[in-house]
Amino acid sequence: MKDSTAIDQLVTERNWAGNYGYQAAKMAHPASIAELQDVVAGAGKVRALGSRHSFNDIADTAGTQVVLDRLDAGISIDVQAMNVSVSGGTRYGTLAAELQRHGFGLHNLASLPHISVAGAVATATHGSGDGNGNLATAVAALELVSADGTVVTARRGDPDFAGMVVGLGALGIVSRLTLDIEPSFEIAQSVFEGLDWGQVLESFDALTSSAYSVSLFTDWSGATVGQAWLKNRTDRAVLPAGLPEFFSGTPATQARHPLPGVSGSNCTQQLGVPGPWADRLAHFRMEFTPSKGDELQSEYLIPREHAVEAIRTMRRLSGVVTPLLLVGEIRTIAADELWLSPNYGRDGIGLHFTWRQDEPAVRAILPLLEAELAPFGARPHWGKLFHADAAGLAPLYPRFADFTALAGRLDPAGKFRNAFLDRTVFGR
Repeated sequence: MKDSTAIDQLVTERNWAGNYGYQAAKMAHPASIAELQDVVAGAGKVRALGSRHSFNDIADTAGTQVVLDRLDAGISIDVQAMNVSVSGGTRYGTLAAELQRHGFGLHNLASLPHISVAGAVATATHGSGDGNGNLATAVAALELVSADGTVVTARRGDPDFAGMVVGLGALGIVSRLTLDIEPSFEIAQSVFEGLDWGQVLESFDALTSSAYSVSLFTDWSGATVGQAWLKNRTDRAVLPAGLPEFFSGTPATQARHPLPGVSGSNCTQQLGVPGPWADRLAHFRMEFTPSKGDELQSEYLIPREHAVEAIRTMRRLSGVVTPLLLVGEIRTIAADELWLSPNYGRDGIGLHFTWRQDEPAVRAILPLLEAELAPFGARPHWGKLFHADAAGLAPLYPRFADFTALAGRLDPAGKFRNAFLDRTVFGR
């Protein structure tokens, strides 16, 4: 391995929120695929570390942490195949800007453009929209460096492909991905405030289908929803611009931030001004600290048919949840066939919690929260705080055993396993 890709000292890196300190013995920044292969082949234990936006120990290892920030993004657009190939460590904001420059787009973005492509795909991170699958559903092919350092390529339609995409880092270091693209499009984003909860729950399907992407922000208390963010594709607009109200909510007259007291200038353009998808589908701008920064997050994905009852359950729990909450968010996600995707086999909603940074208090209420949502088949977001272990998670995923068998074949010695995977997937 060439030079200085590894630092032989204890890693002192922390995650984006600052609540978790990584325990790896050393960190490697390979500048080429060949260097990455050498690092992986020579490591006893190894994990990839992306944009550090996970709130748990999913990316940690007792061995070597690999960061792909020195790999060339290598963004390559295939117009005939309508896809783009990109290095796994590239951030979505970087990729989106390059696609837009060439007149192309992705079907969706998460709320933050700061996250890496490989990390977001591996954890089934998502945006919103009744017809929009999570970000992993755009993957047409991927390359990963396996335990012995060889490069493995998988394409949509291959026998194990659906198990490899949302791979949690358990199968290898994903070095490159190929994503579906489409012609660029424009989004007009509008925010409404103070929606009536009774109307929202009575006509929930009508509300979420009213735009290409809809997000509801709430602290779960009171008679009104704090904010509704509607992202309308101008070529598919469902509602006319300039609505005087939306489910009794009134249009915001200036840019809003989901969190009270935080400037809306940190967020993507609102007020119904049309603009490129790359500047509207995410909630936050690439050049600003996303969300609040010093926060914690949890999220549970619920089957669509249980959406209203699950929301009512959360409102009933507001006395417990709201004091620890900065804001909650409700989004919708389309079904997929990726084995460990929380939307495997079912359309769903995401119940997202942005917590105050009091981890002991948050962790203390997670068992209650998960017990209350268990009747709805709630699956946690893999990259956020949750309480469930492998015994509780396995029954929620029809292909769970297939995934563990796949991991056993691709990584028989457990080079990519860590405490998180042992706890939540392999049950050790």
